[in-house]
Order: sequence, then C-alpha cells, then structure tokens
Amino acid sequence: MPVLPVKVWGVVNVTPDSFSDGGRFAGPGAALAHARRLIAEGADSLDIGGESTRPGAQPVTQADEIARVVPLIRAIRAESAVTLSIDTMKPAVARAAVAAGATIWNDVTALRHAPDSLAVAADLGCEVVLMHMQGQPGTMQVEPSYDDVVAEVADFLNRRAEAAVAAGVARGRIWLDPGIGFGKHMTRHNLPLLAGLDRIVALGFPVLLGVSRKRFIAALDEGGRDPDQRPPHERLGGSIAGALMGAAAGVAAVRAHDVRETVQALRVWQAIVEAGPA
Repeated sequence: MPVLPVKVWGVVNVTPDSFSDGGRFAGPGAALAHARRLIAEGADSLDIGGESTRPGAQPVTQADEIARVVPLIRAIRAESAVTLSIDTMKPAVARAAVAAGATIWNDVTALRHAPDSLAVAADLGCEVVLMHMQGQPGTMQVEPSYDDVVAEVADFLNRRAEAAVAAGVARGRIWLDPGIGFGKHMTRHNLPLLAGLDRIVALGFPVLLGVSRKRFIAALDEGGRDPDQRPPHERLGGSIAGALMGAAAGVAAVRAHDVRETVQALRVWQAIVEAGPA
C-alpha cells in the first residue's frame, strides 16, 4: 500500500463531555479499544485529549487530566509503536504524557497557557503543535472578529513559532495548526481560512489541520439553520471535503474521528493526482 503524503491523526477523547462523541470513550477500556480500532483503520498517530476544548467547555483540574490520559498512553505504548500526541494546554500534563510515551505536545493555546509552557516544551524536546485560537475555549465563539483572518492567523502562528525557537524548541520539531472553529465564525472565518491554507503552509512548518466533525460543516449542510440539528457523527462528508482541501493545499496531517473513511478518501485523491499529467 503506498504511503500517503498526508498523515492521518486519529482522535481519542478521554473526556465525558467531548463534542464529537459525547463521552463514549471516557472509560479506560472503551478508550483503549477505540485506539486499537483507529490504528487498525490506518491512523499514523493518535491525538489523546483529557480535557474538552469545545465552546463553553468547563476546565479540568491538572490531576484529573493526568489521571485520564496517562494510563491510556501507557496501555497503548505497551502494545503499539504508533506515534502518540497529547492534546493539552497544561505543561504538567504534557510532562506526564511524554514520560508515559507520547512524543508530540499538541497545544491549542500555542504554548501561551502557562508562564513556563515554552520552557517546558524546550526541556521535553518533543515535537509541538502550535494552534491559533482567538480567546479562550469558554468564550471563543462569542463574536470573534478579524480584519483579514488568513493574514492574522498566519502572523500569529509565525510569531509563536519564532517564540518557541527562541525558547529552545528545535525549528524542525514545530507544527502549526490554523485552529478551524477556535475563535472563528462558522462560515465568515473558517471558510476563508480553509481557502487560504496555502498561505499557512508557506510559512515553512508542517501544518496539522483539524476540520473533522466541526460545527461549520453542519451550518453549511443545514443552510443557515441551527447547526446542532446535525449531530457530529453526521458530518462525515464535510469532514472529508475539508481533509481533501487540506491535502491539495499541502498540509502535513489531518485530525480525523473517522479514520478509515478519511484514509480511503486520501488514497483515492492521491491516485487521481498521480494519474494526471506530469
């Protein structure tokens, strides 16, 4: 089977209030079974989170977050060499996760949450994903505003990457994520940002794109009606459309809840591209 140019990161939410699965995998047994299934379906990496960052989500204590993610990371690492990413904004959780076997720190705050976030990232020596988010998870969708969303997101990400390098993070270990759905209007901001992904890719860092099951898909599908009338698991078509848009723009990886279908779509896309004129 040919290697895809775009990696697929399977999402494992060990939270009772996940927007995408409603806490179906919050228990350790269910979470491990889900991780095994995603690996079998073709996930290159697993992105493990113990705190929901959906709009309006309530904060989780550091101890609770560690208790949710570390046993799962250890269990996966005991039976698989798959790359593991810890989706957290807390340096202490990142430390515990890396000690347990994770090799990537995926931070929705771009290492801004704590005063020592940058220093801890440099000390850990792991790869880091710097994501753009306007505001905080609890309030980020309250009237987000931009003059030029693509330019502002690109500038923010470039500045955060340079701050990480200055703190001692190796340039080659930095990823960027435009943060679709994080402090962006569902269509006025997310769509131009997706259309302008090539400008994020042009910054010279690998880009991780997260569009899977996002609410803007339902907003488009419902024609402006309440997007929550279309539950997350019914947003597969739009999720794949976003992933293929990212692949065409040159992103390095996509986060996916539906790994098997996303891998299949990317394989077909790749085969069509390769069959075209040189």
